[in-house]
Amino acid sequence: MRPADLASLAGGSLRGHPTRSLLTLLAMAIGVASVIVLSGLTEGARDYVRRQFLSLGTHLLIVLPGRNETHGGPPPLLGSTPEPLTLDDALALTRLAPVRRVAPVVVGNVPVRHGGLEREVTVVGSTAAFLPVRRLRLAQGRFLPPGDAHRARPVGVLGARLRRELFGPGEALGTWLRVQDRRFRVIGVLADTGQALGLDLGDMLVVPVASAQQLFDTDSLFRILVEARDAESVEPAREAVLRTLRRRHDGREDVTVVTQGAMLAAFDRILRALSLAVAGVAAISLVVAGVLTMNVMLVSVAQRTAEIGLLKAVGAADRQVLALILAESASLSGLGALLGLTLAAGVIALERRLFPAFPLAFEPWAVGFATGAALLTGIAFSLLPARRAARLDPVAALAGHA
Repeated sequence: MRPADLASLAGGSLRGHPTRSLLTLLAMAIGVASVIVLSGLTEGARDYVRRQFLSLGTHLLIVLPGRNETHGGPPPLLGSTPEPLTLDDALALTRLAPVRRVAPVVVGNVPVRHGGLEREVTVVGSTAAFLPVRRLRLAQGRFLPPGDAHRARPVGVLGARLRRELFGPGEALGTWLRVQDRRFRVIGVLADTGQALGLDLGDMLVVPVASAQQLFDTDSLFRILVEARDAESVEPAREAVLRTLRRRHDGREDVTVVTQGAMLAAFDRILRALSLAVAGVAAISLVVAGVLTMNVMLVSVAQRTAEIGLLKAVGAADRQVLALILAESASLSGLGALLGLTLAAGVIALERRLFPAFPLAFEPWAVGFATGAALLTGIAFSLLPARRAARLDPVAALAGHA
């Protein structure tokens, strides 16, 4: 039997039972599309996290109060420590050779009022270095003035969304805001840069760090952001920061210094493992589709007993009958995989249009894995009905007794 004959017979069988073939194709397509879309989801998450970390700045180190080894877990966000980070700690780090910029950070939520409007707003206290360290841009005015970080000044810089909601089409520069029980004059407006790691940069007010400490009645810092001079200076900067703060804290290493690369690598490992796990779960649907293909082939063999008996009676060998059933299964699996690829491409294109900030990725390895798994499961689960068809006795099959 020539390959063309096999293809013709397999195609005729599929066309002869359209409902059965369509359901099998749909099951295989859903399995293939699930693998591709879910792997694209995890890869999209990796890209999103990577972009979020890069938006924090380059060559960045984050100094956190508390030592995670001491507490047996992640350092506390605002928890008590033997000695909290202070503004003088941050200023001492500016003198280190591997360090380019240092931005102390104080964060809190307070009500902000202008005219008859009031909003609960995230207030960030920092210095002039906060703008370049965080790679922020100004849309209007100027940023916090340089100078003595211990000096509290009643000035602030608005996020883009906060400026729109408080002032609408009106002018914001030079106006005064009521921040809790204090007044701050608007000297600048940040460009709209969206969110970074859950913090809406457009919905915040940036004030001098000393003003924020007075506002929140605290002498401690939430974080210290340190920018190394270049990629090669990150590790020397980390060691220098730890050494300096250990000396200032009476020999106690009660801070944690996290590098941007270390955070990104940790998230990358987690998301890679998640990607493989999700692809494995999605592949189960391909196994289910393979079981369905086996059942379809068993029914097909039972319904075509006389046809198979006639083929064997006119000289078809067992291996040719086996090849015929496997060709039908391979055709179903191949068409199902093609339909699944089309479905996955459509879902990914639609998601990219609806959620451009979090686009799904079209992973080549997932395409190859899903297509190969679909063909493999379809053929593997069809071996049993194929062998049953090949072993049919032609006389009994023609008589309908098989």
